[in-house]
Amino acid sequence: MNNSENGATPWLFEITPKNKFFSLNLNEVWQYRDLLLLFVKRDIVTVYKQTVLGPLWYFIQPLFTSVIFTIIFNTVAGIATGSVPPFLFNLASITVWNYFSSCLLATSDTFKANAGLFGKVYFPRIIMPLSIVLSNLIKFGLQLLIFIAFYIYFIVSGESLSPNFTLLFFPVLVVLMGLLGLGLGMIISSMVTKYRDLTYLVTFGIQLLMYISAVNYPLALIQEKMPDYSWIIDYNPMAYVIEISRYMLLNTGSFSVGSFIYVGVVAIAVFFIGLLIFNKTEKTFIDTV
Repeated sequence: MNNSENGATPWLFEITPKNKFFSLNLNEVWQYRDLLLLFVKRDIVTVYKQTVLGPLWYFIQPLFTSVIFTIIFNTVAGIATGSVPPFLFNLASITVWNYFSSCLLATSDTFKANAGLFGKVYFPRIIMPLSIVLSNLIKFGLQLLIFIAFYIYFIVSGESLSPNFTLLFFPVLVVLMGLLGLGLGMIISSMVTKYRDLTYLVTFGIQLLMYISAVNYPLALIQEKMPDYSWIIDYNPMAYVIEISRYMLLNTGSFSVGSFIYVGVVAIAVFFIGLLIFNKTEKTFIDTV
């Protein structure tokens, strides 16, 4: 019998079986927003808490990688970047790529890494991967500041640089990139509960995906030099994300409405598929982890 029928105070929450095949649970996520913010803070603070340089690693990693890419791919291999300085070209690409790869890598281990917590207390499980995407968004913002600083430096040094007007849509591109990383991460995380070997393949897979996403070379280079293999990149949404982001930030490369729409359709589709699999897995994962 319900408390309200006895004249007593009605229940604040009522736990019932989940019968919906698909649900976003937005109301429940909003109720646990404080927990979401707590996880975001935890992800930012604890990663480099016991390191010597601390948050400086947010800046060191993209700078160091950009220098290595500039030496290997631009100086040694002779890959041209047009009128854009090679270092700035690589820094823009790596900054964008780091956000996607961080979201994918961290969310792909959601169930395995948090099995102990999930088994002790209830909260919407989707909060955990959401917190990862949001915390990485803050890191992405910090790394973007480094890119802006070098962008200004090169302009002061006499380089002819100017962003494209499509830069106004850059936040939309970042959201789509986050959805893509979140969706793929939730799919992989759900599979890892049964197939532990996938954990060892994720890191290798992300590195391989980076090289077929046009991170360290212009997209047109592969389409021109290796047309028989360009289809691998043509169907890769992250290749278009990298190319479009360089077009927006550096006014180099190519941009088309069709490619932007393609990225949006794939990102949203992958997110909803990942959420569907994630919601289904969370009901039984504790028995298999």
